[in-house]
Amino acid sequence: MKIAFYGTKSYDRLWFEPLSKEYGYRIFFIENLLDEDTVDLAKDCDAVCVFVNDQVTKPIIDKLHEMRVKAILLRSAGYNHVDIKAAKGKLHVLRVPSYSPEAVAEFAVASLLSVNRRLHRAYVRTREFNMKLDGLIGTDMCGKTAGVIGTGRIGQAMIRILRGMGMEILAYDVYPNPDLDVKYAELPDLLAQSDVVTLHCPLTKETHHIINKKTISQMKKGVYLVNTSRGALVDSQALIEALKKNETFLGVALDVYEEEDGIFYEDCSEDIVKDDVLARLMSFPNVLITSHQGFFTKEALKAIALVTLENAKMLDEGMELVNEVL
Repeated sequence: MKIAFYGTKSYDRLWFEPLSKEYGYRIFFIENLLDEDTVDLAKDCDAVCVFVNDQVTKPIIDKLHEMRVKAILLRSAGYNHVDIKAAKGKLHVLRVPSYSPEAVAEFAVASLLSVNRRLHRAYVRTREFNMKLDGLIGTDMCGKTAGVIGTGRIGQAMIRILRGMGMEILAYDVYPNPDLDVKYAELPDLLAQSDVVTLHCPLTKETHHIINKKTISQMKKGVYLVNTSRGALVDSQALIEALKKNETFLGVALDVYEEEDGIFYEDCSEDIVKDDVLARLMSFPNVLITSHQGFFTKEALKAIALVTLENAKMLDEGMELVNEVL
């Protein structure tokens, strides 16, 4: 089997290269993202392997189908970057439904604690031997209420950790899990009662901009917002307006951003960043932004590689495609 592997980074090769030899597959590593200019590089391949910043649109899908590519192998659980309707009947779309929920949940908690205790600011200060504590005051998390939006595998891992910290939990999900020992609430009630709001839901039409001007107005004053899921869950302009008023948020931790394509995962330190929204978000002292690294652990990367190649094997051998996006 031949696979065109788009958006290659050094850490991708670390896991996929040796495993592909074990499976007997040929992987062509391509640094560029999959788009209309690079799609022809998949010629003579059986599948393409893409990550979250590859925008797999209908024209690209049609071209891949024309080239007799059989499948799109996702190195992610989310698939909002793929036109699933366009792929139906043309290409199989296979995802990695779960690689390490704990990796993302642990990172979300780390982000929360960092922005709460101002660790990002303290690190810069102490590097310059400024040991003053002014402006670094935080708040205890024990005894506070956390609102967990999305109770899938990652949301459940987040609940376990937050409970271990002594926090009360409220949950919201479009499809509540009756077997989960957690108190569900309607979204307005969750927002009004939560000291921390953390997002762990997929990006769908229903969840797009679930954090917006209206829902921000429903939040408790002095709340922390954490998003390690998908950037477009948050209306960035509405968030900026709320941050400027300095009334609602004590802190915001964002590992994702709705316009992250072309910026996240890249070194733009020598470039003029033209995204004024992102630049404005970074200007707030109580905002911590990281570059979509919540998944980035050795265990998660290994699991992603294993499941991705298992998906390829199931396709290659005509087995049931248990991880197909329908």
